[in-house]
Amino acid sequence: MPSPLMHLKVLLPFQIFAEKTGVSRIVAETREGSFGLLPHRLDCVAALAPGILIYETEAEGEVCVAVDEGVLVKTGLDVLISVRRAIGGTDLAQLHDAVKKEFLILDEDEQSVRQVVAKLETGFLRRFATFQHE
Repeated sequence: MPSPLMHLKVLLPFQIFAEKTGVSRIVAETREGSFGLLPHRLDCVAALAPGILIYETEAEGEVCVAVDEGVLVKTGLDVLISVRRAIGGTDLAQLHDAVKKEFLILDEDEQSVRQVVAKLETGFLRRFATFQHE
């Protein structure tokens, strides 16, 4: 009897990036390192780091996708991955470059923006507190 296969859905904020059936294995990256999913693995949730997502089907073989940070949820044979951005491709080196150039650098820019916004909010709160005491 053949072993059951997983159903994979990769979601972006405003669209479905990929929906695959017959997935025999998935490899994803977290901040702690890579981990693999097989159909009989226990249900789990994982925070994904920017990196390469690999899944395998009999029809397509091994497929690599560059993904930004997000979350992976496995329930039964269903695996749902929700990420901010994803890039498909066949050249693994190009996908690694895309992760470095587009996802990691943008995250640094986002952190800078968040720091500036935090400073603005702090300044506003200080002025508001001063205004209330007058």
